[in-house]
Amino acid sequence: MKPRPAHAGPRAAADEAVVATLGNGVRVVVFRLPQLATAAVSVFVRSGSQHEGARQNGISHFIEHMAFKGTRTRDCQQVNLDAERLGAEVNAHTDKDHTAFHMRGLARDALAFMRMLGDVVRHGTFPETELERERQVILNEFAEEEDDAMATAFKLFDRACYGEHPVARPVIGSRANLRRFTRTELVDWVQRQYTGANTVVGVAGDVDPGQVAAAAQEVFGDMPRGADNVIAAPDYVGGIRSRRLPGCSQVHAVLGFPIPALPDEHHAFVVAAALFGEGMSSPLLDRLRERRGLVYHADCSADVRDRYGQFVIEASTLPGHLDEYFEEVTRLLREHVDGTDPVGLERARNQIAVRGLCAREDPGQRLELAALDLFAMGRVRSRDELLASIGDVGPDRVREAFARMLGAGAAVALAGRIAKGDEERVARRVALRPTAA
Repeated sequence: MKPRPAHAGPRAAADEAVVATLGNGVRVVVFRLPQLATAAVSVFVRSGSQHEGARQNGISHFIEHMAFKGTRTRDCQQVNLDAERLGAEVNAHTDKDHTAFHMRGLARDALAFMRMLGDVVRHGTFPETELERERQVILNEFAEEEDDAMATAFKLFDRACYGEHPVARPVIGSRANLRRFTRTELVDWVQRQYTGANTVVGVAGDVDPGQVAAAAQEVFGDMPRGADNVIAAPDYVGGIRSRRLPGCSQVHAVLGFPIPALPDEHHAFVVAAALFGEGMSSPLLDRLRERRGLVYHADCSADVRDRYGQFVIEASTLPGHLDEYFEEVTRLLREHVDGTDPVGLERARNQIAVRGLCAREDPGQRLELAALDLFAMGRVRSRDELLASIGDVGPDRVREAFARMLGAGAAVALAGRIAKGDEERVARRVALRPTAA
């Protein structure tokens, strides 16, 4: 069936998103930024580790690596040279909810970058010789991540939150899968997952939105539509998981709670995270580092995804400080149920606003945020909407957010130098029952 022509929505205000939808479901988002001499071009595919079964875990990331290893008309060397002759930066990444391919270079070359990325995303051939070489590269990446104690703690934290649900699986996959994946499996996965309904093409720079939409029709217009790649929301589990890692001198701890997903009312939880632990003047850093000397670094963030969200507190501490660390953190959390510091709330809202504005000044970040909005909500939120949603969060909503999280029960992960009995003591301090790792 021949795709319908691209359809653009209402004309956007200056500096805001212009979104067009091709007849096969591919969405094209353009930010016209005439002040920039360069342009960022990205292709986002709603296919990540949360869409994989246990035997496919890691395949999305494997495909990201292999996509640049040759197409129907260009070998690996030519793919790289074509972009770099134009001075372009080339990159890609895989996450739980999407895979993305990027180029950034002169604005005059933006349509050429789109055609190059379209070739990579749509026409990869996954040559057997390149596959075996890249398999070793990914296995080295796997080993490097396995040696990272905090990365291990975050993997355990996801399992503590969501058990066996696919969102708890690591993006990089398992060693056994990485050693087993075949070219046929990669090709079949791309054919099933890389479809129009699950693709967003983005361009940000001094470009003409109409020309971008026309070029996208040329490059992506005959992509099969497919169905929306949406997963069931995970059920929260909670509990504690741990792993002893030889050679570590610290305990790396992740503590957190479930929060609403991106389409739901999550803004109070985002403010709560910034209030609790963003910046050196936050209660988390002030209490744990400045007043108690328990950590070198600690951080709190709200990770809001399309189908779930996590309020995350991370830190590394010496084994002898582990009990005191969790005692202070749980005390701080309970204090925030009881009251909200107005100065801290002002700081948090302003930090979120500035962070959001900084992201909008980076064309690559701006495209990614827009693509995730389109995948989760079918629209791109404006700057004014984002600022208003944070500004509307008052102290009562923040206290309710902390109370709701504590009522759900915590998830905890420990990795590193763990002694016998540490898990049980931590579980008691945060009112948990230990869960087998």
